Amino acid sequence: QVQLVESGGGLVQAGGSLRLSCAASGRTFSSYVIGWFRQAPEKEREFVAAIRWSGGSTYYADPMKGRFTISRDNAKNTVYLQMNSLKPEDTAVYSCAARSGNLFYSAPGSYDYWGQGTQVTVSS
Repeated sequence: QVQLVESGGGLVQAGGSLRLSCAASGRTFSSYVIGWFRQAPEKEREFVAAIRWSGGSTYYADPMKGRFTISRDNAKNTVYLQMNSLKPEDTAVYSCAARSGNLFYSAPGSYDYWGQGTQVTVSS
């Protein structure tokens, strides 16, 4: 059974940085895409970034380009989201998700497995 466990969220001041982790287990992820999403209160879930496990190709939502970096560590079966220059509007619950295949999708419904999420709060 696929399990995704996020960690690394917390409270940070505007302009600061956080690195989120998504530990994946339960199968070999060589043919998977791992995505990060976020959901702020009373807003829809929003795509942040995704990475192709095999090869490490990445895909970002336009607003995150230049500030966020997604990466993976094959040995640790972990995907990271490095977030820099954080803004109060980045405050949300951040979740990682996995989908089989090698195509990038930004729609949450395209992902098969989800973690429980980690809260990121950016104070002004």
